[in-house]
Amino acid sequence: MRATDDVRALLRFRLAGARGRGRVAAPVGLAALVTLTVLAAVLPGLRGEEYGGLARADVVSLLPSAYLAVLVVAAVSVVASGGGRELLPAQQAAAYPVSPATDHLGALLLSPLNIAWLLQCWTLLALTSFAAGPGPAQAAGAVLALAWVGTATASAQALGWAVEWVRRGPRGPLLVRGGTVVVAATAVALIATGRLTGVVAAGPTARLAAGVQDAAAGRWLPWLRLLGLVLLLGAAAVPAGSWLAHRVARRPARDELRVETADRPARPHAGTDLVALMRTDRAGIWRSVPMRRGMTMLAVLPGAVAVAGAFGWDTMGIFPGLVASGGALLFGVNSWCLDGRGALWRDSLPVDPLVAFASRALVLVEILIAAALVTLLLASVRAGLPTPAELVAVGCALVVVTLQVVSTALGWSVRSPHAVDLRSARATPAPPLVMVGYSARLALGTTVTGLLFDLTSQGPWTWSVLLSVPFLLWSGLRLRRTAVAWRDPATRARVVLTVAA
Repeated sequence: MRATDDVRALLRFRLAGARGRGRVAAPVGLAALVTLTVLAAVLPGLRGEEYGGLARADVVSLLPSAYLAVLVVAAVSVVASGGGRELLPAQQAAAYPVSPATDHLGALLLSPLNIAWLLQCWTLLALTSFAAGPGPAQAAGAVLALAWVGTATASAQALGWAVEWVRRGPRGPLLVRGGTVVVAATAVALIATGRLTGVVAAGPTARLAAGVQDAAAGRWLPWLRLLGLVLLLGAAAVPAGSWLAHRVARRPARDELRVETADRPARPHAGTDLVALMRTDRAGIWRSVPMRRGMTMLAVLPGAVAVAGAFGWDTMGIFPGLVASGGALLFGVNSWCLDGRGALWRDSLPVDPLVAFASRALVLVEILIAAALVTLLLASVRAGLPTPAELVAVGCALVVVTLQVVSTALGWSVRSPHAVDLRSARATPAPPLVMVGYSARLALGTTVTGLLFDLTSQGPWTWSVLLSVPFLLWSGLRLRRTAVAWRDPATRARVVLTVAA
C-alpha cells in the first residue's frame, strides 16, 4: 500500500513538472492512446469472415505467435534497459529516496509508454477481435487479450529484475552474455530446422488462442477458467518482481561503476578541432551503458527478424529506417544531454559553434550507419545476392533515412532540450510520453521512406538515385536551419543551461 501511495505521489510530481505545451500534450496524448486501443479492439471484429485477403481461420492460426510476441518484446525491452524505465531518475532519487517496490511499480506503469509495446498491443487486440468476430465473443476476446498483455508485461518486468540481479552478481556480465548467446543460438536452430512454428503451436500461448475460439463458440466456462489463470499469473508476477527489485537494490551496478572508475590512457593530440570534438562525442556515447546495450540490440535484433522471416532484398529497405529511428531514440532526440554538466565547459571552448554542431551530427550519422550495416549484413544471410537495382535502392534508403532521422533529431534537440543523466542504464533522453511521440513520428516517416525505396528497387537503379535527391535536399535544408539556430548565443545558452541543470 505504501509503494502504491508513493507511485501516485511521484506521478503527480512528474506531471507538475510539465512545461508549456507539455501540460496540455500529456492528457491529450493519453486520451489518443486510449482511443486507438479501443478502436483496435472494436473495429476489426466488425468485419466479415475475410478482410484484405486474410481469412478468419488464418488469423486464428497466427494468434499463438502474436501472444508470444507480446511477451518477447516486453522482455527484451526490460532486460536491455536493466529493469525497465525509471519513474524517478537516479539523481533525483538521492534527494527523494523511494523503495525498490515503488521503483518496480513505476517501471510497470511506464511500460505501455513504448511504441514497440503499443504496436504489439494494438496488433494483438486487432487480431483477437477479428478472430472472435462480432458479438459478446469480441468483448470476451478483448478482455482475455488485455489480461494477457498485463500478465506478460508483469512477467517480463520480473524477468528483467532477475537478469539484472544476475548481471550485478559475480561474473554477472559474462553469465548474461552467455545466456543471451544460448537463447539466440536456440532460436536460430529452431528457425533453421523449421521447428519454430511447431514449438509455438505447442506452447502455452496456443491455449490463449483456443480461449478466443471458446468464446466465439459460446463455451464460456473454459474461457472463464483461462481468464482466471491468466489473471492469477499476473497477480503473482507483480509481487515477485517487487521481491526481485529488492534483491537487485542490494547489489552495486557493476557496468555503470566500471565506466565511472575505469582508467583511460591519454591519446595523441587531434589534428583539428573537429576531430577532437568527435573523439569526445564518440567517447560520451560508447562509454554510456544504455548506449552500448541499445545499439547492440538495434543492430542485431532487426537482422535476426529478417533472417527468421527470410526477407528478400526487394523488402529490405525498411530495415535502415527501423535501426536509424531506434538509434536516434537512444540519445539523438536530445543529443546535447550527453554532455550533462560538461556542456558548460564545452560551450566555453574557443571553438566555432558550427564545428561542435557538425561533430555531433557526424558522430550520430556514423553510429546509425554502422548499426544499420550490421543489420543488413545479418539480413543478407538468407536473402541471396541482390540485383544492381536492389542494392542501389537499399544503399540509397540507408543514406536518406539516416540524414532524415539526424536532421529531425537534432532539430528536436535544439528546440526541446531536457535535463537527463544518461549514465544510468535505465535512463531515456526525454520524458516517457514525449518519447512515444518522437518514436511514432520517426517510425512513420522512415517506414514510408523505406517502402518507397522498396518500390523503386523493382525498376532501374536510376529511379532510386532520383528519388534520393529531394529527400537529401530537404534533410540538408533542415540541418542548415538547425545549425543556424544553434549558432545563436541565446538559443545555445538555453540548451546548455537546460541539459546541465
